[in-house]
Amino acid sequence: QVQLVESGGGLVQAGGSLRLSCAASGRTFSNYNMGWFRQAPGKEREFVAALSWSNVRTYYADFVEGRFTIARDNAKNTLYLQMNSLKPEDTAVYYCNAVQRRDNRWFPNGSWGQGTQVTVSS
Repeated sequence: QVQLVESGGGLVQAGGSLRLSCAASGRTFSNYNMGWFRQAPGKEREFVAALSWSNVRTYYADFVEGRFTIARDNAKNTLYLQMNSLKPEDTAVYYCNAVQRRDNRWFPNGSWGQGTQVTVSS
């Protein structure tokens, strides 16, 4: 079993930056594809970014527009999401998870943690 704990969210003004962390316990995720999802109030959870287990290939949703960077430190069993140039529409609860790809789309492949709240003001 893998338990995931997200942190690093908070309140930031538009144009600001945040660095999210996802700490895993129970087993190493070094051999898993990992990613980030987000969910705004009243909307379904959506894919944000993914990183291959090899820590070589990255994938981003179109709305990222070059503003976010996903990274991992397998030795620390931790996944990161560096978010720059944040917009109010980025406001959501952000979650990490193992991911799998089907028909060129990314889907969660594990249990959800509690997420971390990101709020971007105008």
